[in-house]
Amino acid sequence: MAVKPILAVDVDGVISLFGFDDPPDRSQARFELIDGMVHCISLRAGDRLRRLSEAFELIWATGWEDRANDVLPGLLGLPELPYLTFDGAARFGTAHWKLGPLDEYARDRAMAWIDDSFDESCYEWARVRSAPTLLVPTESSLGLEEAHADALSAWAAQLATGAESQK
Repeated sequence: MAVKPILAVDVDGVISLFGFDDPPDRSQARFELIDGMVHCISLRAGDRLRRLSEAFELIWATGWEDRANDVLPGLLGLPELPYLTFDGAARFGTAHWKLGPLDEYARDRAMAWIDDSFDESCYEWARVRSAPTLLVPTESSLGLEEAHADALSAWAAQLATGAESQK
């Protein structure tokens, strides 16, 4: 059986939405008090991530680190996921501080990463990785949308087809 590619999932701006003018419809998002802060959790992200878990190994790539497993699996209908640790390096507004732990976790495996804070160093890192790498940027007010899930599914299917043809 082929090894699934990794899908590194950020939380803020992917699952926890912010920066919107009008709050999302209650059928699509829910406000939750988490660690003393109100978060607008995209309920649709849970369904999309569950579908993506069929083709990917999901991991948390968020400053929430292990705390992502405290609340999000129950809200999103996901199992607890492996998570990256960043030793206090988390910085709002950019994702470059995640590169070292992502590289260490993924090693030579194919990986997609969904985040709302990519900067040029993230794209450069993806370009020079020896393994297939896909960065999927989101808008923090919308998070993980259906088009993102479709693109990720197509990428994973393309990888699987390529691996099968190399056997």
